[in-house]
Amino acid sequence: MNLASKLWQRGRESLPIEGFYFDRPLVLIQSDDWGRAGLRDREGFEELRSAGLELGERPYDFYTLETAEDLAAIREMMKRHADSNGRHPCIGMNFIVANLDFEKIDLAGLDRTGGDTGSLSLLPLSEGLPKPWSRPNLREGYRAGIADGVFRAALHGSTHFCVPAVTRSAARNSERSKLLLTLWGARTPYIHWRMPWVGYEYWDPELMDEERFLPVEEQRRAIGNSVGLFAKMFAALPRSACAPGYRANRDTHRAWAQHGIRVVQNGPGIAAPPHFDRHEEVLHISRTVEFEPATDERFSMEACVARAERSFEMGIPAIISVHAINFHSTVKDFRSRTLDLLDEFLSALESRRGDLLYLHDEDLYDLVTKGSYCTDTGSVETRVERRKFKKTSLAREG
Repeated sequence: MNLASKLWQRGRESLPIEGFYFDRPLVLIQSDDWGRAGLRDREGFEELRSAGLELGERPYDFYTLETAEDLAAIREMMKRHADSNGRHPCIGMNFIVANLDFEKIDLAGLDRTGGDTGSLSLLPLSEGLPKPWSRPNLREGYRAGIADGVFRAALHGSTHFCVPAVTRSAARNSERSKLLLTLWGARTPYIHWRMPWVGYEYWDPELMDEERFLPVEEQRRAIGNSVGLFAKMFAALPRSACAPGYRANRDTHRAWAQHGIRVVQNGPGIAAPPHFDRHEEVLHISRTVEFEPATDERFSMEACVARAERSFEMGIPAIISVHAINFHSTVKDFRSRTLDLLDEFLSALESRRGDLLYLHDEDLYDLVTKGSYCTDTGSVETRVERRKFKKTSLAREG
């Protein structure tokens, strides 16, 4: 980027954003990667170690998949909390709605020739998990949380990785294809930090900068397929979406809007207010609090409370980011510590803010478009104003 471009970009970033200001403290919780199979529990862990893969260097070496017991523990904790109207907090769960169907991938042929695997076969989450994965009563656990009002399903994608990037690497007789062979043989799709070349669903990291996002038609097809699989899983259409790796562009947003998505979730970094892009039909919201005890070595519950308070002071919602790995327990117990900390965090917010409201993404959309949102006990109104906000990075400390 040349100097003129840098100056133009800095000037653009300093311009105020017109967004929505709220006169009450609002809390939303967003969580990615639900339904996405990773390491196949202890058996898969030992199988990969036997194959020569040293595991344990980073937390995502222990990423597996939630269990019905994990979901029940989350539900129990969340139901101990309530806002000023008596409503429980709700985790917006962004789902990956398919997993690799390992039985339909020619592992022997890949090992022998490095040949083209063709289109990678996917097994819809609505049809279960790849063999020999086992998660008894998992779907029932999702449904129970949704029925209790403490889970809300949203769209993440059909895959977390970029299919063209993985197919290209699998088709070559290389170290990459050998790593894929090892992982797929143990029924593990990938471990991202070890192989960032897998990219994200709509984003291929090894192409030129201007070509990394998939072409618009490919994105539309992928999103249309994801929405269909989501509907089969949850008997409803998604209204909120978060791109894997937060890698989305205007083509992504427009394709989402065409399929009924009304809220776009953006990652943390800028304390941007909820706002409508002038070229789009969707409400953009950004995460303001990273609550990631499983992956953040410097995690501080007190710092998370301070960031939430900063959001309230700015008149924007405190939008909490907590990925699914924080609730996993089968290879390494991340769940127990996370639930203790989240319990403490929610209690702190409730004690500090007597007028606190817990919302999910669709509530927020209704609030800015209608001035109120509906709960089981009736309609809730709060004052919403359009204001101009200066872009301000949230402090990482304190």
